[in-house]
Amino acid sequence: MFQILKKHTRNNDPYKEVRKYYNHLLNEHSDTIEKMIEEADDPFYQMIISAILGNIIDFSPMHHCVDDILDVFKKANEKKLTIDHHSQLLLDIITAKKILYIGDNCGEICIDKLFLKQIRQLNENVELYFGVRGAPVINDSVAEDAYDLGIDRYAHIISNGDTSLGTVLSRTNQVFQKIYREADLIICKGSANFESLSDTYGNRYFLMMVKCDVIAKYVNAPVHSLICLNIKS
Repeated sequence: MFQILKKHTRNNDPYKEVRKYYNHLLNEHSDTIEKMIEEADDPFYQMIISAILGNIIDFSPMHHCVDDILDVFKKANEKKLTIDHHSQLLLDIITAKKILYIGDNCGEICIDKLFLKQIRQLNENVELYFGVRGAPVINDSVAEDAYDLGIDRYAHIISNGDTSLGTVLSRTNQVFQKIYREADLIICKGSANFESLSDTYGNRYFLMMVKCDVIAKYVNAPVHSLICLNIKS
């Protein structure tokens, strides 16, 4: 549908200005958010909560974006994980040789950057990759966004070569598939990545807010709950 929209509007990136706006907005607040994370009793746990809260920036017809972004993160210490595999995630990050972190929407990519920075501090020798969509699709992050925000300071930025919502492995390019296959740990952000990668393979951690009844039933967690879910296969 999005490809049809781009064709008939003769606009290959209809959400470009939206992405730029929210990337700029979150980036302006990233130092404040990072300080709140660092001052938390458990900075790693708080980082996960904040990374998931970034996923509220959603422009699909079913969801609404929260206007006061910073206020959301100020209340992050009040949030808890309904499915909580963060302790195992921490251990896997420390011991991993290769990590693939697959991003999702604009705006939240700024929080992903903070998480990638923390991963690099926890494991300075890890081979770290940040995966983005292969071309514009709604408000999902692409390589241009990642480079603009300086994510390449902490991770190798790789395009998956596809324009699907989520990450449909069979449609991604060979480079992305090779990194996915070789990664000791795969961190997946957002519902679309969960929908497309939950039944694949690898040591996967899904960080997301449960946004619909279908996923709520599948993971056995209420709608609007925050989850850090590990699936290995």
